[in-house]
Amino acid sequence: MVRTPSTMLPLGTAAPDFSLVNVDSQMVSLSDFDDAPALLVIFMCNHCPYVVHVADHLAQLAHEYMSRGAAVVGISTNDVANYPADSPEQMVAEAEARGYIFPYLYDETQEVAQAYRAACTPDFFVFDANKKLAYRGQLDSSRPDSGTPVTGEDLRAALDAVLAGETPVEEQTPSLGCNIKWRSGNEPDYFGG
Repeated sequence: MVRTPSTMLPLGTAAPDFSLVNVDSQMVSLSDFDDAPALLVIFMCNHCPYVVHVADHLAQLAHEYMSRGAAVVGISTNDVANYPADSPEQMVAEAEARGYIFPYLYDETQEVAQAYRAACTPDFFVFDANKKLAYRGQLDSSRPDSGTPVTGEDLRAALDAVLAGETPVEEQTPSLGCNIKWRSGNEPDYFGG
């Protein structure tokens, strides 16, 4: 496990397009959320202790914010050959066990993660109604075994601002989690290597 911070994609970046398979075997695309006043994209997986630490809260947060009109999408991009716990079959089981009501998509080629400059699990991106990046950063300051309760305060504040037609605070703290498990030879160049 390598503790990795998010890359902090520049604010105002347009949401990169995607069209990926959901756990229900249906294709889900960015254009499916054209009418959403806010879109939360989460790069996540099943096995990462940082995701496991917040998974139940993510399920609850999705229920709350989707009922307010926001769209939420989870994307798993890990190399399943070396991390079979993150396989599409296991994603189906995880979504059912956690009660995820949002699409949980599989990025087999890892091209979508690279387009978003995703680095860790979990990695959060909030886009406004024009699909421009308004927030990228942490859920909150809680980490596994930190003793700090999971509140989602940073992400919730950003979503609240976007849903109100406002701009989230510019000072945003990077998310921190396990590094995305890139397939051999597929490591993106945004890590300087």
